[in-house]
Amino acid sequence: MPHTYEYPRPSLTVDAVVFGFDDQDLKVLLIQRGQKPFAGAWALPGGFVHMDESLEEAVRRELVEETALTDVFLEQLYTFGSPQRDPRERVVSVAYYGLVKLAGRHVEAATDAARAAWFPVAELPPLAFDHEDILQAAHRRLQAKVRYQPIGFELLPQKFTLSQLQHLYETVLERTLDKRNFRKKILAMDLLTDTREIEQDVAHRAARLFCFNRKKYQALEKKGFNFEI
Repeated sequence: MPHTYEYPRPSLTVDAVVFGFDDQDLKVLLIQRGQKPFAGAWALPGGFVHMDESLEEAVRRELVEETALTDVFLEQLYTFGSPQRDPRERVVSVAYYGLVKLAGRHVEAATDAARAAWFPVAELPPLAFDHEDILQAAHRRLQAKVRYQPIGFELLPQKFTLSQLQHLYETVLERTLDKRNFRKKILAMDLLTDTREIEQDVAHRAARLFCFNRKKYQALEKKGFNFEI
């Protein structure tokens, strides 16, 4: 016999704040809701957790179903549980933030999403539910964590210039960084591999291309290496 509970239980959902970077703007992936409540409004991808899946399985499934996005770097962010956050019923949501390289990433709405699109974080439409609060919390987490973990490389192409890397950090942190000090610090970490290649088909002087040496970082991390920008 299945166990019965004396007290009512809230429903459980997951929401995903997925950031991307296009060399100019930090962007976030939104879906336009096709059903009530908030039909026609923009929202974060997400939905109800199935009884037979983990939280991470649920958020990855929802991303595929609503945006066709796969292979996303994801970390759990926070749990949002205001009693008034969902007009349908008592719903608790576990939020995740994700990072993707935008190049070659096609998104396509499906299931209960009418549209899926990338929006600059600085130019967002009104969002459904409490999704503005969730997005702001994810943005703050990204700004904090990008300074002491190399997660910023998840937003860059595999090969990048030092100028691209600095512009990414300036965009995420929303402040200007001294070019000389930034390059000195990042190169002193010895975590970048010089590809011996340069940019192609650019109007300005072609710059050298680097890639992030993840295996070297993981080895150094085990020895207590401190990544800090």
